[in-house]
Amino acid sequence: MNARASDDTIDEGRRNALRLAGGGLAVAFLWTAGMGPAVAQMNARRQPADAAAAAADGNPAFAPNAFIRVDADGAVRLVMPSVEMGQAIYTGISMMLAEELGVGLDQIRVEHSPPSDALYGQPLLGGGQITGGSTSTRGQWQALREAGAVARETLVAAAAAQWNVDPTSCTVARGVITHTPSGRTLGFGAVADAAGKLPQPATVTLKQRKDFTLIGKPMRRVDSPDKVNGGTQFGIDAKVPGMKFAAVKTSPELAGKLGHVDETKARAIPGVVDVLKLDDAVAVVASNYWLAQKGLEALDITWTPGVNATLDTETLIAGLQEASRNGPALVGRKPKGEATAGGKLVEASYISPMLAHAPMEPLNATVHVTPGRCEIWTGTQVPTRCVTEAARICGIAPDAVVVNGAYLGGGFGRRLETDQVEQAVAFARQVGYPLKVIWSREEDIQHDRVRPLYFDRISATLGDDGKPTSWKHRITSGTVLGRWLPAAMGKDGMDSDAIESAADLPYEMDNVLVEWVRYQMPPGLIVGWWRGVGPTHNLFVVESFVDELAHAAGKDPLEYRRSLMKPGSRALGVMNLAAEKIGWGGQALPARVGRGIAVGSPFGSHVCAIVEAEVTAQGQVRLRKVVVAIDNGITINPSSVQAQMQGGVLFGLSAALYNGITLKNGAVQQSNFHDYRSLRINEVPEVEVHSIENDEIPGGIGEVGTAIAAPALTNAIFAATGIRLRRLPVALAQLAASPDALERVASTRSGEEGIA
Repeated sequence: MNARASDDTIDEGRRNALRLAGGGLAVAFLWTAGMGPAVAQMNARRQPADAAAAAADGNPAFAPNAFIRVDADGAVRLVMPSVEMGQAIYTGISMMLAEELGVGLDQIRVEHSPPSDALYGQPLLGGGQITGGSTSTRGQWQALREAGAVARETLVAAAAAQWNVDPTSCTVARGVITHTPSGRTLGFGAVADAAGKLPQPATVTLKQRKDFTLIGKPMRRVDSPDKVNGGTQFGIDAKVPGMKFAAVKTSPELAGKLGHVDETKARAIPGVVDVLKLDDAVAVVASNYWLAQKGLEALDITWTPGVNATLDTETLIAGLQEASRNGPALVGRKPKGEATAGGKLVEASYISPMLAHAPMEPLNATVHVTPGRCEIWTGTQVPTRCVTEAARICGIAPDAVVVNGAYLGGGFGRRLETDQVEQAVAFARQVGYPLKVIWSREEDIQHDRVRPLYFDRISATLGDDGKPTSWKHRITSGTVLGRWLPAAMGKDGMDSDAIESAADLPYEMDNVLVEWVRYQMPPGLIVGWWRGVGPTHNLFVVESFVDELAHAAGKDPLEYRRSLMKPGSRALGVMNLAAEKIGWGGQALPARVGRGIAVGSPFGSHVCAIVEAEVTAQGQVRLRKVVVAIDNGITINPSSVQAQMQGGVLFGLSAALYNGITLKNGAVQQSNFHDYRSLRINEVPEVEVHSIENDEIPGGIGEVGTAIAAPALTNAIFAATGIRLRRLPVALAQLAASPDALERVASTRSGEEGIA
């Protein structure tokens, strides 16, 4: 479906085609970016559920849709359909709505939306109220501007009726309606009640890009003031009268069960209130969290082994390799015609590790279960799923569950899961008081819903000109989509996320075969969405391999990519810009310093990253500089784009350098930031972000930088050392010049970690 131009007239009959049906998600599901804009949009006008939502919100004088509230005093409140977890979407949504409504960012107050798929369902994610996949702007761009325009024109109509003038003779600025010929003015509050009684316009005309006053301007975030003064309330900040705290321990083995628990020492600690048990977990309740944690440490726990008692990472990798060789493969992209006979064959295999999310705010939920009712306070990317699961556990109707939203102290996909809420509800059912359940950092990392482990086999045949005459890529992994939303799998069982940025290459090649083999993960090892989802893994493999082909062909990596791209393509545009800004091919670099390039088109955007890195004789990687060029279509807030690209790149570089979840005896070996660490401030390079401006519809941003980071890094390492890394994270042993050098740096690292 083609995007509508920004000044198109929008007909009232164009409604949301993706709805909840009988409690289940409609099968239409567009996670992938390559499918363009949303097939259907959110509803910008009144819906059946609006009246109840407005009543619960204090019966504002004017509530034209699910997103805008104008009170009698003229105050404007915007109800956010997405959740804020640091990606600045509250600011972006405010700008989209305010642009067409005719108010300034300083005139609005943002509010968390209540759980409602009907009102706040994301069309790109099957119509569920979900924040993820860099879809918020892409899926809401048209509808939220339309929502602002509907409200503005209805308010103008009310003012025009009061003055008995033509509405087209009126203008709106900063919440004030002006009759231009006479100079008369009315604030929104003065006409809000009358506007609420008027029929809504059948069509509205949205602004053209040249007329934007907010969109495209660098704006301060609407949530920054409260974050600076400590007023922002995250899920972990919830306070409920009579609340007590619980610290939790779940079976270390991922499929183990709780055996015997000796509670004697824990109950002897002053302040400890109770010890609660589930099939696979135990919690100690106390008057504060630290006492609860102390009580938890005092428990003598015996765990019952499960089916994963002997499971380790290398066994999983061996299983993936066997499945890759002999498992049934689904075709994600078929070649067009026959490849040219002969040529130079280049083959490689890659391993991408399991990854944890490790958000700064550990998982938590506060729950109060009373007869026939359950109330929850938490930060979640899936509020309606929390309602569904709490209702199931408590045996009550969904409308008896209340979820109070909060800001999220990081999500990265982890809060697309409801397991922490489910566990908290199960514990809270056992007591009569509100219970705040907090996972320790160790519990958070060791019981994550990890990114899948991937094994890739990829090959290409090069013709006399060095260009590929054939390309074959077989991906083997578990499936997140198959568990999280089975109805969204292809009719043949294909997981579209598993092949994104592998099947849709930025290069002009005809004979491309992309396959996926589904690997059945062991019980208890549950895989989940991780920031950047499928493209994070696929871009590492594809862009690393393109670099291998350039080397095999004896070509410069930049020039080789240029030769494979369509002239004038957006991907070529960002690559040329990044190369220009870093000075690719200019002044010679010092010894053991290299630059690596990677380009891709994930989440509806186009991005190129170039990393400049030094590899010491001891094998340590020092990041010197990163240049990123981004084409995300119309930019809502340039400041947010820059911040998200910088943060995403650093997140991805941290993972590539240091992160990997490994198993031993069925348990996660990593536990905290000492062995699952991020880049430290002294390791962070300068990250330049350069944008290409155009009139294309907005693409995603939140995950783009993460997805492109790893291949740019490993290509830089190859340029510096001649060592090709096909398995992440970066292994010190592979890069050290000698065993003695490796021993010295390992000793140094050990001392640093002890200090940390």
